Amino acid sequence: MAATTRRLLLGMASGTAMAAPRLARAQGLPRLGVLMLPAEDDPGATQRRDALLLRLAALGWKDGETIRITLRWAGAEPGRVARLAQEMVDLAPNVILANGTPIISALRPLTRSIPIVCAQVIDPVGLGVAESLARPGGNITGFTFINPNLIGKWRSLLHEAAPGLSRAVVFFNPAANPWYPRALAELAQGPPSPGPELELVAVRSTEELLARLAEAARRPSTGLIVGPEQIVLGSQRDVVRAARAQRLPGVSVYPQFAAAGGLMSYGPDVPDIFRQAAGYVDRILRGASPATLPIQQPVRFEFTVNLVTATALGLRLPSSLLAAADNVID
Repeated sequence: MAATTRRLLLGMASGTAMAAPRLARAQGLPRLGVLMLPAEDDPGATQRRDALLLRLAALGWKDGETIRITLRWAGAEPGRVARLAQEMVDLAPNVILANGTPIISALRPLTRSIPIVCAQVIDPVGLGVAESLARPGGNITGFTFINPNLIGKWRSLLHEAAPGLSRAVVFFNPAANPWYPRALAELAQGPPSPGPELELVAVRSTEELLARLAEAARRPSTGLIVGPEQIVLGSQRDVVRAARAQRLPGVSVYPQFAAAGGLMSYGPDVPDIFRQAAGYVDRILRGASPATLPIQQPVRFEFTVNLVTATALGLRLPSSLLAAADNVID
């Protein structure tokens, strides 16, 4: 962690946030377990961690002083996710912050008593972890990541950037993300809109993904959509390299995709999700019940366009698309 961030973490605490920490000192420090989906060296991992810890510090919860934080990184490996989920429950923390749908799925059968704040969970009602978004009703609450409307947005962006596309492949692991077919079916029930036909392609490993990517590239007028997917987290550069080599215009939920050379990224502001999740951790530590804290959807999004990649693909992006971008890589 950078020196500036460390100083902020040590110094940030508001006067209104100190009553509960003073009580914590008297009664023994509460424990927060944090289980993150990516590997610690993932490009987005530091942003998630720092957004969470800085906000907790601002609320008066500083590791080793007013709370004890145990943080683990799953590295997007299914076997490691299950093992770390069990280890986290065995620690019996006061609250668990769980990053990602696979981690929520692993934690849910292990405890119905430890409060869990999720960050970037997808379709919590469909997964059975909440009765409704407004009133979850159990020990899990938090913040979602994407919904069918966002998939429709990716389709629309591809159409604007490359109007000649007739299809866009959407890779997903059915074991880790069974919600994709439901989301596409829900999207299809909405009003018709221009854009490529969406084609779900099931993959279960990075190697299979890259092989299917090569197959997709052999069909003309094909684009690529990269949504939330474990097997992509650790191999984004490989996916980007293959997409560029095979001249596939693509859009991803991950900003690292565009930064690494993909055409576009559009998705929720992830650090903001973790700042809000810290607020829910604070509320639960002060006595709130996760059963009555509504599960909230993202309100801030970031759009990045890689103009260098667009030029390499022979695309002339409309000025309206560039004007809508938060970041243009040129």
